[in-house]
Amino acid sequence: MVCCHAAEGERAASRGAGRICGADGQGRRQVRGFPPPQEIGKAIVTHLSDPFKDNGPNDKGIAIQLGHSLGRVGMGFVLAILVALPLGFVIGMSPLLHRALDPFIQVLKPISPLAWMPLALYTIKDSDLSGIFVIFICSVWPMLINTAFGVANVRKDWLNVARTLEVRPLRKALTVILPAAAPTILTGMRISMGIAWLVIVAAEMLVGGTGVGYFVWNEWNNLALPNVIFAILVIGVVGMALDRCFAGLQKLVSYTE
Repeated sequence: MVCCHAAEGERAASRGAGRICGADGQGRRQVRGFPPPQEIGKAIVTHLSDPFKDNGPNDKGIAIQLGHSLGRVGMGFVLAILVALPLGFVIGMSPLLHRALDPFIQVLKPISPLAWMPLALYTIKDSDLSGIFVIFICSVWPMLINTAFGVANVRKDWLNVARTLEVRPLRKALTVILPAAAPTILTGMRISMGIAWLVIVAAEMLVGGTGVGYFVWNEWNNLALPNVIFAILVIGVVGMALDRCFAGLQKLVSYTE
């Protein structure tokens, strides 16, 4: 499915280049160039006036496409939280475990999330779940590393006070370590969300079906550049909104010593 989609994309790119910069059916040269602002404005008004339309697989409103993308990002991100935070806590509290797992983390961390896509499609055999897996795999490393770093660098005198008061391990983790490491953990989550939003657009271009990435690719196949530019603006605005949300959460848990 991915190969067919990629081949279709190459053919569309060739057709697009021919139509935009080539000749028309009667041999006359036809250069359209970049769409003027009024066409982009018209596309923005058209899409925002009916964001929830659903006229079939290739004609869905931008709100529906965004919903699919955000749903995939949300599910992959939650799965990454469930894995990265507990494991990061354990690694941060155990120098021995950190030394044991660090080589594996350093090898797996630089792998491009999209490089996992063929393996995910082969094993999971579902494009939606494969997209969620890609979000999970790209989100888990920044969260894991930042959580382990934050937990490992909690001030020793705070831990000594907890030890002196004979605070139980679970209570120490929740009342001393977690609040102290929270700003670093939120920083990792913020980085992960930024990467996830970048990756989902590329992943949806590969797997097709639904989502804002598929919307961009589909509009390119239709040579509707104003719609492509509109989608790029939407991707930027949504990415900025997600980043602002995590920045607000980060501010809530930050403290001054």
